[in-house]
Amino acid sequence: MYKERFLNFLRFEKRSSKHTVEAYAHELAMFFDFLTKNAVGEEEVDYRVIRMYLSQLMEDGRMASSINRSISALRSFYKFLLRESLVVQNPTVLIKALKTPKRLPTIVEKDKMVKLLDRIDMVESTFAEKRDFIVLELLFGTGIRLSELLQIKIVDIDFYNKNILILGKRNKERLVPVNQTLHDKLKEYVHQLNEEKNDNKTSFLIVTNEGKQSYPKMIYRIVQRYLSEITSQKKRSPHVLRHTFATALLDNGADLNAIKELLGHAGLAATQVYTHNSVERLKSVYKQAHPKA
Repeated sequence: MYKERFLNFLRFEKRSSKHTVEAYAHELAMFFDFLTKNAVGEEEVDYRVIRMYLSQLMEDGRMASSINRSISALRSFYKFLLRESLVVQNPTVLIKALKTPKRLPTIVEKDKMVKLLDRIDMVESTFAEKRDFIVLELLFGTGIRLSELLQIKIVDIDFYNKNILILGKRNKERLVPVNQTLHDKLKEYVHQLNEEKNDNKTSFLIVTNEGKQSYPKMIYRIVQRYLSEITSQKKRSPHVLRHTFATALLDNGADLNAIKELLGHAGLAATQVYTHNSVERLKSVYKQAHPKA
């Protein structure tokens, strides 16, 4: 089986994120399970087998976006096999992605977010409260991803130039600026962090109450707890703050290319989705304010 060989290619040559590798591994495992159940050998896979598999996914009730992830994983897998001369043709060439409805990024109102941070800033006293404030300020104030937040080390912060070195997808590095409030709070937090850690010293910036490196579920809990104070929407994830950051910049006239660089997007297409958010907000304001709307 060539699955592990392909996954190692993703890990070490393409330098794909851990999340991407795990997602592709899961999709391929499901596909190979399908082949086994239907007594289809790997060498027998052709366009019709792929179509049969995708039809099965549809019958199982998987959404179009989920099926498209399967198509993407299979397409990459067979493209790799063809490149390595392990197959003579790519059975996914004629497979097209399904159409999916465009969904606007979920955001919270930036004014409410600012007020929330101001309130937390006034009452914070414990180490945990200071850390939670830093988590929210970093996500909302820089637009970094959850995975990037978890990887920030104290040495990555340049207090003199007021920026942070971020390690993004495929190990791409970028500098993100920090505002004066975040700069000052980071200084206070790092000072207290050095005093609190004691024997559990770690080089990472965001830590647990015991001084160990933080983890995704912990950050989710922090964000969800605080966002529940200002919004009733179901989606209250760290990525919502990334969307809010980008939309706020666009609303205030920031250049799309600059936003692209700050977010660490590989191409402009991923950033352009925020222009739809801004247009929808303008339409809403127009309908509320114009006498003939």
